[in-house]
Amino acid sequence: MIQFKIRKRLLVVIAAAVTALMLIAPAANAATPAPGYEQFAGCPDTEENPSLFVCFRSVIKSGHFQMGSKSVPISKPITLSGGYNAEGTEFDFTSKGGLEPVKQEVPGGVIGLTGLDWLVNFLSLEGLKLYAVTELAGNPGPPILGEGISLPIKVHLINPVLGKNCYVGSNANPINLNLTFNTTNPPPPNEPISGVHPELSSDEKNIIHLKNGTLVDNAFSAPGASGCALTLLGFLPISINGLVNSQSGLPSPAGTNETVQNTDSELVVRSLVYP
Repeated sequence: MIQFKIRKRLLVVIAAAVTALMLIAPAANAATPAPGYEQFAGCPDTEENPSLFVCFRSVIKSGHFQMGSKSVPISKPITLSGGYNAEGTEFDFTSKGGLEPVKQEVPGGVIGLTGLDWLVNFLSLEGLKLYAVTELAGNPGPPILGEGISLPIKVHLINPVLGKNCYVGSNANPINLNLTFNTTNPPPPNEPISGVHPELSSDEKNIIHLKNGTLVDNAFSAPGASGCALTLLGFLPISINGLVNSQSGLPSPAGTNETVQNTDSELVVRSLVYP
């Protein structure tokens, strides 16, 4: 069953455009999108993955991500791009796609994360800053128009003091977001919150646009931190997962976390991107 709930009239427009471009458009180089479709470079071409049908790109423009007692504002845009097969069961991307690794500054810095006040005596102001990078921890679910998208993630906590592998979530134990434009149904103590449905349109290139939407989820759980190790003054790394967890309220059960993401998305059949 095809899970992309695209309006019938848009499907008709796309199908007509595909037929026309197959007749008149010159062949594009492998992995090089046709003019006007350059933003879909994260979507594999037919040689890289023959089973894909739709190219997809979404930009998280702003919002916040809160798990446990820590809330991180999304102050820099994050892009997710790639391609899906017709059933939405497979997601793939090129080296230019996936989830863009954007560093978001965490309020309170590394001292707020660890509770180690004495670090101020050893680190510069820049060295005290802490960053969070959201990474994929599995394949995103299909972007169902007007509904939302599921997204398995892990959060990389970045500061030299923490070592290189300080994470909340992993591929084996991801943070599973079920982002929706609708109203959530979280367990307590969280109460339902509502997203904003995007403005749906298409352009002359038959790209479907979903603008000014707000995706929300406050029903997900978050695991404890792993791989966090104090690396300072040349001593052997000392695990501080317990400190990070106690200072951050991790692990945090469903009903105690929240994310709000303001997004613009677009999708198009792949045969237009790579005619």
